[in-house]
Amino acid sequence: MDWIRWRDQVLESARLVVIKVGSAVLTSEQGLDLRVVNRLADQIAALHDQGRDVILVSSGAVAAGRGFLFTAGEQLSLPEKQAAAAVGQSRLMHSYDEAFERYNKVTAQILLTRDDLRSRHRFLNARNTFATLLESGVIPVVNENDTVVVRELKFGDNDLLASLLLNVVKADLFISLTTADGVYSGNPELDADAEKYACIQDIKDVDIRATCQGSTNSGSGGMHSKLLSARRASQLGVPTLIVSGKVPFVLEKVFAGHELGTWVMPEERAIPRRKYWLAYNLDPLGEVIVDAGARDALIMGGKSLLPIGVQAVQGCFEPGDLIRIVDPNGRELGLGLCNFSSEELTKICGCKSSDIDAILNTRIRHREAVHRDNLLLDAAH
Repeated sequence: MDWIRWRDQVLESARLVVIKVGSAVLTSEQGLDLRVVNRLADQIAALHDQGRDVILVSSGAVAAGRGFLFTAGEQLSLPEKQAAAAVGQSRLMHSYDEAFERYNKVTAQILLTRDDLRSRHRFLNARNTFATLLESGVIPVVNENDTVVVRELKFGDNDLLASLLLNVVKADLFISLTTADGVYSGNPELDADAEKYACIQDIKDVDIRATCQGSTNSGSGGMHSKLLSARRASQLGVPTLIVSGKVPFVLEKVFAGHELGTWVMPEERAIPRRKYWLAYNLDPLGEVIVDAGARDALIMGGKSLLPIGVQAVQGCFEPGDLIRIVDPNGRELGLGLCNFSSEELTKICGCKSSDIDAILNTRIRHREAVHRDNLLLDAAH
């Protein structure tokens, strides 16, 4: 099937759409651009009238509030950004409420931190809340809780937040509205020969770091974080469209079949949602370096990681903690839940499974350092 037919099928069948809009699209030097907010609400309301559920992940709180507290161009500390977000978030949400009210649409504000999705219990609570809102015909507007979040619990940017939200709500389509008109083979500001991709069929083949250099001035992510989010979405089986939010009526044109932006196809086999949650909501607490044989067994054989293939252990972790798995050349292979503590794994690394009980002086039920059911290769970090 050619990609245009595939795209048309995606647009026709998508019932739950997550739309992320960045600060650089929503704001100007004067702050929040109400014209953009109103046009966005107009298009989302039209999608909602078609029977689609829409969740809007919206940046812009800090940009909307900073002009009331600080001078233009001033570099802000974390507390100052939080103060700006406190001022700007209410203004941002008020603008959305008024814009959507014109179309008799009800909105709901949801502010999240990484801790809300890191806890499995709170993750499931969030899923239930979104499901209830959508069943009631409400349009959720999501943002990071910048006012109270500490550095360790920040998503870093709303591109990451949006990609994690895809798993919470079981989305069918992810649309990222940015200032760029798509993804290029290089940075078009630095490379005159850079060409725009209409469709990326296998994002694993794209060297994201080399392709994307630089970020937008107003936002925090840039194209690099948008492509990482698209790669995460592809692992989950969700297609992504990266398109300019500056194009008038861009969502209306996209759903009418206009060739805009860059589409990213999902992987043929989506990973289990639990693996996705483990890899992207938890923080790795250590690292193991594996030999070439273990690397090949993981990548080509789909095997679990055994202690005999582990060459070295770094960091301090306990059984059940998330760790990075690195090959002999220092390339990260993936992430997984370790069955042993760092102290235990250090003692048995390089050893046969039959020797583990004697070395640890106990009888264990598992022989794998990381079972394949708790392992995600090619994690997009």
